[in-house]
Amino acid sequence: MSILFRYLAKEIALATAFLLLALLALFALFDLIRELGALGKGGYGLMTAFAYVLLSQPSHVVVIFPVAALLGTLFAVSRLSMQSELTVMRASGLSLARLALLASLIGVLFSAIIFVFGEVVAPAAEEVAKRMRVSATTNVVARQFRSGFWVKDDRSFVNIQNVTPDTELMNLRIFEFDAAYRLKSIRLAERGQYEEKNRWRLTNVEHTIFDGPDSTGFARISKLPSATWVSAMTPDLLSVLRVKPEEMSIVNLNAYIQHLRENKQNSTRYEVALWHKVFQPIGVIVMMLLAIPFAIQSNRAGGVGAMLVLGTMVGIGAYFLNQMIGHLTVLNDWPPSLTASLPLVTFLAVAGTLLFLKEYPRRFLH
Repeated sequence: MSILFRYLAKEIALATAFLLLALLALFALFDLIRELGALGKGGYGLMTAFAYVLLSQPSHVVVIFPVAALLGTLFAVSRLSMQSELTVMRASGLSLARLALLASLIGVLFSAIIFVFGEVVAPAAEEVAKRMRVSATTNVVARQFRSGFWVKDDRSFVNIQNVTPDTELMNLRIFEFDAAYRLKSIRLAERGQYEEKNRWRLTNVEHTIFDGPDSTGFARISKLPSATWVSAMTPDLLSVLRVKPEEMSIVNLNAYIQHLRENKQNSTRYEVALWHKVFQPIGVIVMMLLAIPFAIQSNRAGGVGAMLVLGTMVGIGAYFLNQMIGHLTVLNDWPPSLTASLPLVTFLAVAGTLLFLKEYPRRFLH
């Protein structure tokens, strides 16, 4: 490992770490402000809110790391350029192609770290955070499995196959027990919509009631077009409990996609999240390469600050454009693998073109 590589890695890593901490502090402040509204519910106090916000930060790290890598590379290389260190490096034979290669190697290290972080640390921390918040604010206990979403609501156990983005429940089963935890009834419903005051409207309900001392007695079955279900669950609670596709690991995403396909359900949103996670390591490298042309400026040429601002805007704009394409893919049912890779290929081509123009400017002056 060359001295130059270690020096560049140290400079870029320190700048990236500093900017990542700054962005995380901003996200943590917003999260804490949002959580202040839940203080006083059950046993949810200020220390629990602080713990919840702290445990939520690993998920933010995975999302904002490409932007932090972009800004860290931009500021680290621009500092080297303005202090003429980069000029000395280039006079010693460092070409922009080699600089891009060294930055890519640093990006590979970053990508490996953030990949492991996103697959192991973030999902576990997010699950602990949600369980802690729910147990402190309500008496509902819940967890998501491949078979769907399971909720313990007082003496009932509820299995929900899917929850739509507007918190409509799809294909749910409600198992009701008595005080001795003997099965009293089972309700199967096609969907459930929240009305008000913990009341849900169930449609296409099949209600089985067990008569007798235990579930081996007679059963009465009735079918109803609609029914009312009173539960401690609310849409706000479901939005907290439900694991977002972006917070799931690649292994869990792949398993859940197969489950949705087997049940003939739309899996586009989860496929988009899966392919974004697959291409995220490449995205970190592309963001770093995109920053280099904007960072290399001469003090005598002027406009250093303007180029830094422009580079920041272009990089962040590229990141949010990638996120927007992901949402459009879900809405229009486009091929997720294609839409996840196409922006990265485009941004990589832009970065390569800008680096070439920066390395050989005279070829385009005549």
